[in-house]
Amino acid sequence: MRRLRNHLVGVEQGEVVLFSDYLDGGEMWTGEGQRIVRRRVEFDEAYSAAPMVSVHLSMWDTDSNTNMRADVTADDVGPVGFDIVFATWGDTRWARVRVGWTAIGEAKDEDDWQLY
Repeated sequence: MRRLRNHLVGVEQGEVVLFSDYLDGGEMWTGEGQRIVRRRVEFDEAYSAAPMVSVHLSMWDTDSNTNMRADVTADDVGPVGFDIVFATWGDTRWARVRVGWTAIGEAKDEDDWQLY
């Protein structure tokens, strides 16, 4: 468990449309096998250290004739942002995906400064 000083807890959340591949015949809609989409998210304000980030599918549209396979994670989390990584495999056809996220961590304090 990470313990945070309660007056410096920063919470930010948002949603990102990762792709709409059915519109232009993109790889998630027309491809097969391992496919990955990575999208960088920048925080409105930097945290004092890497926050804890949770991601989830908030909207998905798939082909009803294939198995629905997905892995969505937060990667490369740092004080200023993180990557959403969405992966699928096999014959799964994803038309579009939106991912929601929440970041919780220690916010910078105006008294936090470094001399050098």
